[in-house]
Amino acid sequence: MLGAPDDTIDWSDLEQRGAAPQDAPAAAALPAFKTGGAFFQDVPETPPAVWGHGSEVLWAEGEALLIAAPQGVGKTTLAHQLIRARLGLQDGVLGFPVVPGRRVLLLAMDRPSQTRRAGHRIFAGDDPAYLNDRLVVWEGPPPFDLAQRTDILAAMCERAGADTVVLDSLKDAAVGLSDDGVGSGYNRARQKALAAGVQVLELHHLVKRGPNGTAPNTMADIYGSVWITSGTGSIALLWGEAGDPVVTFRHLKQPMDEVGPFQLVHDHQAGTTHVRHSADLLEMARLGGVHGLTAVSAAEAIFETKKVTPALKMKARRRLDKLVSSGQLTRVDPDSPGNPTRYFLAQAATP
Repeated sequence: MLGAPDDTIDWSDLEQRGAAPQDAPAAAALPAFKTGGAFFQDVPETPPAVWGHGSEVLWAEGEALLIAAPQGVGKTTLAHQLIRARLGLQDGVLGFPVVPGRRVLLLAMDRPSQTRRAGHRIFAGDDPAYLNDRLVVWEGPPPFDLAQRTDILAAMCERAGADTVVLDSLKDAAVGLSDDGVGSGYNRARQKALAAGVQVLELHHLVKRGPNGTAPNTMADIYGSVWITSGTGSIALLWGEAGDPVVTFRHLKQPMDEVGPFQLVHDHQAGTTHVRHSADLLEMARLGGVHGLTAVSAAEAIFETKKVTPALKMKARRRLDKLVSSGQLTRVDPDSPGNPTRYFLAQAATP
């Protein structure tokens, strides 16, 4: 059993310390520096994942994950599943493993009563003593604006004894997120929490629509200052209409390889989500027979478009080459200019 959350932090003392600029700390009080060799050379081949595996990392350790979506599309539903996985109550989310943590702090700032009802669907069958030990909830706005008091987020995590914090949602954490001063202030709070060893998951909103009423699909479509997106390691976007059982998932910003896009199916009664389909490149190569599979055809299936840009073609080619490296596909380069590279199942490759 974990100990009870530390309730000894003096909030008035924090307020006093944040009220006026402090004198520069003595050199002895500064954190230890790192050597250049250790910083630049002791780097894993792939980022350690909180959520993901191999190079398909949705949430990297030490980097914030932001999930952006309009109202009613499933941000909170997806977050509850990630919380449950961090608590060790399920192995993964959307087919990707989640590394369990120690304790989660949920800042239920946006309509906490609604969040509570939504969470009841997935947590109702779990051991209440285990949840009481591993999950701490703050209802309503934080005690101070997190952009103005950049020490508060890390302090709340320390007080809760949490190594994971979920902010639902950012609009309630700081007032005026479209202002760069507020955005940079919140980013500083986020980075302080990350530096303290806390894994950060944020839920946020979009502008209402993309250009000319289309579905948003870029980081510019996420509401607020550029500092909101620039300070994250990963951004996932959900899109659909409120209450839709099927929504689109796009990975806009990646620690390594892009994951998806996917169609997600929400089971609103159970509070769970699964991937409805994604392009099966191995099956497409098999069905292609002697013609195999090209990067353009793969991109059309992966990104569900007939307008394949050079960037989409390159992304598809990387996925195909990855399957070649793993021994599942064989790549056959063209014998004359103008013909496409083709990919075949390894056992069915043409000589």
